[in-house]
Amino acid sequence: MSALLWLLVPLLPLLAAASLWHLPVRAGGWLWLCVLPALLLSLWPAANLELPMLWPGAQWGLTDTLGQLWLGFSTVLWLLGSRYASFDLLDDLNARRFWACWLLALSGNLLLIIAADAASFYIGFTMMSLAAYGLVVHLGGPKPRQAGRLYLQLAVLGEMLLYAGLMLRVHEAGGLLALADWQQVPLSPLTAALLLVGFGLKAGFWPLHVWLPLAHPAAPAAASAVLSGAMIKAGILGLWRFMPENDPLLQSWGPALVSIGLASALLGVALGLMQTKAKTVLAYSSVSQMGYLLIILALAWQTPDSRPALALLLALYASHHALAKGALFMGAGLGAHFRLPTSSLLLLLIPALALAGLPLSSGGAVKTLLKDAFADGPQAAWLGLLTLGSLATATLVLRACWLIRQQQAQQSAYAPRGQWLPWALLCLVPLLMPWLLPDMRAALFSSLPLYALWSLFWPLLLAAVLAVILWRLGWQVPAPLQRLPNPSLMLSLRLKGLVQHPPLPPLEPKTRRQPWRDQERHWNRFWASRTVASSIAVILALLLLGWMV
Repeated sequence: MSALLWLLVPLLPLLAAASLWHLPVRAGGWLWLCVLPALLLSLWPAANLELPMLWPGAQWGLTDTLGQLWLGFSTVLWLLGSRYASFDLLDDLNARRFWACWLLALSGNLLLIIAADAASFYIGFTMMSLAAYGLVVHLGGPKPRQAGRLYLQLAVLGEMLLYAGLMLRVHEAGGLLALADWQQVPLSPLTAALLLVGFGLKAGFWPLHVWLPLAHPAAPAAASAVLSGAMIKAGILGLWRFMPENDPLLQSWGPALVSIGLASALLGVALGLMQTKAKTVLAYSSVSQMGYLLIILALAWQTPDSRPALALLLALYASHHALAKGALFMGAGLGAHFRLPTSSLLLLLIPALALAGLPLSSGGAVKTLLKDAFADGPQAAWLGLLTLGSLATATLVLRACWLIRQQQAQQSAYAPRGQWLPWALLCLVPLLMPWLLPDMRAALFSSLPLYALWSLFWPLLLAAVLAVILWRLGWQVPAPLQRLPNPSLMLSLRLKGLVQHPPLPPLEPKTRRQPWRDQERHWNRFWASRTVASSIAVILALLLLGWMV
């Protein structure tokens, strides 16, 4: 297979975006074809393509199994998302604008995955991040504008931090841009902090998650699916690619990063349970799941010897979460506009429970692998928190499904088959993945003993019992908890006000007035009304003075 095929991966979506205004509005149904070269290369990778005409060290291709799996799940999600969105936008007057942003974000996302050098990764990352703003604000109105403004502010901040970290990293590597060369170059604390925050703002783990709960509910369902499933994981992939594999600094930071990951996993659930909209609940679920991916990263930095196994786990966990969460966001979009039959609602439970570790699913397989990695790592004493996390995740996804079910009372029409089909396929993926991926299948077989099945099943059972009890009691989220303040939104609005009305000094110069000038003006006004009389008085006084002399 020719290495030149790598050019088609990011360039084909760009060519489609450039030709949008020359195509019919309904041509969006065929834009999914743009990802076929990427899907083909994820299955049968070609040799890496060197592009010295761009810059020294420019190279595109897949260098490991992690990149191959990452490209595979990303292309599947973008493909099915494109088919779903083509029916969702049939009557949208701004469909071309949506597709332009969609294709630019798609091109950037695919480019950063196949990038073997830092400059290509950064270009793809920036293109994806900035184009996603158009997806967030597409529906228009106050809420999308607020969400888009906060997203753009943090995206630009993240780009600045990332660029600064990239420049420092290039300096540390002696001017080399190849990501493979960076794996043996030590990391300075400032560079590590800049990269961690810059990529973390995109990944959305706590406490850098503040844009996620606003952006996902504001965007169309297909955009939310790729935002949560593919785009935010670019931050995780960036941390993996840019950070060295055996660095003392990262080893010392490992326990703190594991703590942040666990906090994100549990706080994301706690905040999500207070929400009353399905897509907001799912957004906080993404915050929680990003915490688990951060844990895997931290374990890989702490135990470099287990890096190959943890790289595989990272790719499998990201694949599982991306496709399951994409199905849930599309299901929330369908539930908001159409009536779903009971069979469809049961279908929605498959990706929902898979996120919580449903046995015999992709979720059960990756949860088993994560527990094994945690048990063998330096934080083995914290293993019970992962079980608590499974219980919390199950409670959260059941609440999301319940909120989607509540929307059905307001709908009467059924979803068109063309829009329902890609969503249904995504719902079935958690059951199919273990049989398509050998490493996940091995983990599934290792969870078949009764004790292992019970360890995966009892958190789901307990969450279901708690949900039934709360439903029978008619419990509702207390009103004060539904109106918690959002400091990030307040700061965003404050920044907007400062930009629109900057506190600048007045442009007109101030003159310093002397006191005698006020007296002069006073006497001028006094004599102005008595000009004739005062003139006669002065003349008479002079005549009298001359007669006396």
